[in-house]
Amino acid sequence: MGALYAMVALLGAQRLVELAVSRRNERSLLARGGIEFGRRHYPLFVVLHVAWLLALLLTIPPQAPLRQPLLALFALLQGVRAWVIVSLGPFWTTRVILLPGAQRVRSGPYRFLKHPNYVVVSLELAVVPLIFGAWQVALAASVFNLIVLSVRIRVENRALADVYGD
Repeated sequence: MGALYAMVALLGAQRLVELAVSRRNERSLLARGGIEFGRRHYPLFVVLHVAWLLALLLTIPPQAPLRQPLLALFALLQGVRAWVIVSLGPFWTTRVILLPGAQRVRSGPYRFLKHPNYVVVSLELAVVPLIFGAWQVALAASVFNLIVLSVRIRVENRALADVYGD
């Protein structure tokens, strides 16, 4: 299997596992009185990630050379992604669901950044195509992500202020 196909398979499997973890955490949070915010924009993230994976497959030649330094950066980003998920634990979801009365997580990468997961995903959307030299895919994914993320961050910041007084 070529590096491109291995990367897309890895990313696809990762996203599916994350969705399963997210669904479990969503059900638990909602059952405990959690409130979802910004439900309407969520499908745009799904479209973005599916389109990004398809763009990788459809626009990059299967034998495209790898840029090793960017591959190392991708590996580092995966470590930070895991740190984010572990830090949020049962509060980690792909949606904005907050639990009134709970303490806001301020450990792990949340000591340093308000939205570390969005930084990781934003970098990943650019870095993965660049590993294979596909700057057009990196640019298109980054622009679409910036648009959708600008909505998400406004929604999430407002929700955090409403629920936790931030």
